[in-house]
Amino acid sequence: MNSHFRKDQALILAERLKTGKMSRRSFVQGMSLLAGTSALGLNAGAALADTEEMIFVNWGGDAIDAMAEAFGDSFTEETGIVIRYDGTGPTEGAITAQAEGGSPTWDMVDCDPFSGQALGHKGLMRKIDWNIVDPGKIRDGFQWDYAASSYFYSYIIAWDSTKYDEAPTSMADFFDTDKFPGKRSMYKWGVGMWEAALLADGVAPEDLYPLDLDRAHAKIDAFKDHVAAYWGGGAESQSLLLNGDVSMALIWSTRASLLDKDTEGEIKMTWAEGIVAPGSTGVLANNPGGEEAAMKYIASTQDPAKQVKLFELLGNGPANPEADALVPDEDKKYNPVDPANFVQQIPLDMEWYEENYGAALDTYLGVISS
Repeated sequence: MNSHFRKDQALILAERLKTGKMSRRSFVQGMSLLAGTSALGLNAGAALADTEEMIFVNWGGDAIDAMAEAFGDSFTEETGIVIRYDGTGPTEGAITAQAEGGSPTWDMVDCDPFSGQALGHKGLMRKIDWNIVDPGKIRDGFQWDYAASSYFYSYIIAWDSTKYDEAPTSMADFFDTDKFPGKRSMYKWGVGMWEAALLADGVAPEDLYPLDLDRAHAKIDAFKDHVAAYWGGGAESQSLLLNGDVSMALIWSTRASLLDKDTEGEIKMTWAEGIVAPGSTGVLANNPGGEEAAMKYIASTQDPAKQVKLFELLGNGPANPEADALVPDEDKKYNPVDPANFVQQIPLDMEWYEENYGAALDTYLGVISS
């Protein structure tokens, strides 16, 4: 699921650079942070040929042309190890192919926690060394054996405030077209939509998991006539609201915050019953750079100032709770894991997704396309 989200982050940066809302310097910093590394540019190889290096694999796109030095410089200065960014895309299949051969060329990947866990249980990922990576810099409930939490985003309600006299305050409101008339948009790839449907159908947040997929799909199937589009990328979700094609949508918080800023509050967002999703970093078994170096790199990315920089550029919530206090007061409302926002939401259950996502998605796609 996060492959779609990560590609969208590169698009956000490119859009803001093009419209003059971001400097070139901030753009390249954002691309490097998005990669989970600044990853020195490919042309730097000759000058640093004698320096050890590790490969961090992300989801590519515009990030390939925006390698910079934000994380890489400081890590190289401290360790002598260069981090190089590879935009190949760390799908589960690609990671499996790398790891099963016993001599992978990749070191670290930007992965879903449930993917890291599933692959780790097959012996294809290293366990996180919590003697090097600081568990105290990970939010409670977001620590896994094979994946280190790196950032957060949410699936939340965004709506056109010019169409309504009151604000939606629950997923039930999203599904209530009598109280809030107008077309809707939902996420094509299922994540967060099952939870939203069940919340709207009266399931209490504490009783969501394991998800009752039959009940969720019945709710979604009955609602299809009110859905104008199922968006697959963040730019699409943003356009649907900006163009007036829909009056309300379930979208990523990163896009919702941009809409709120760019429309000066005409399109609003709420954290009420949002679904919080974590991103993470995993390390391949037998990675060529070695376990200790990879764990030290992950530990270096836990720096709260670096995580706040990522939030400023992309809207991703910090994984390290120490970073919350560093977010400017005027921007806290856009941070998915700010205490005031986080308490209103429900985290994705990684164990459930590890076991059920593939089959659930197949059924969901059949429901929305029929």
